[in-house]
Amino acid sequence: MAVRNVSSGLAAKEAILSKIPEAKVDVLELDLSSMASVRTFASKFDSLNLPLNILVNNAGVMTRNCSRSCDGLELHFAIHHIGALNDFIAYGQSKLANILHVKELSRILKDEGVNISANAVHPGVIATSLFRNRTIVNAVLNTVGRILCRSVKQGAATTCYVAMHPRVKGISGKYFADCNIANPSSQASDAELAKNLWQFSLRTVS
Repeated sequence: MAVRNVSSGLAAKEAILSKIPEAKVDVLELDLSSMASVRTFASKFDSLNLPLNILVNNAGVMTRNCSRSCDGLELHFAIHHIGALNDFIAYGQSKLANILHVKELSRILKDEGVNISANAVHPGVIATSLFRNRTIVNAVLNTVGRILCRSVKQGAATTCYVAMHPRVKGISGKYFADCNIANPSSQASDAELAKNLWQFSLRTVS
């Protein structure tokens, strides 16, 4: 588990081991708002000599303002895309970047003959602490939202399906919602925009 809060990660590890004693779980620190942290994490993971069969990128943040990461990037973009404006617009733009990234990554992998699938997943609106910086939104989620929003387990369903289900084997570059392939926005299907974002991202991380 790659986590920003190591103590929370260790608590989650203990919860897993209490239910599945034979599980092997490693907890490594990873702050996606910092490229230095990303590189340190990658180095530590590499030193473990573990196979990387499935990678689930599921970081989330929503700030009140257009905050900057320690690398000078808009925080939503840094965490959701690079690690991974108006705050709601920035959040949406960063999620658009996720889908575009998957499409271009999938194209590159296919062109290079690499047998790796890359897909984007929309878990739905989940009652989590994501909106903790949005006082009014958070208050609504803590009341009505608890009834209307999905639980964490329900939100994880599509991610688990795409990661593990045999029906998804060989499918790449797609956008999933509710355990089915869905149609993203026209912008998210723009191949040229995906290429431009890929090149921009390469320049940014280098």
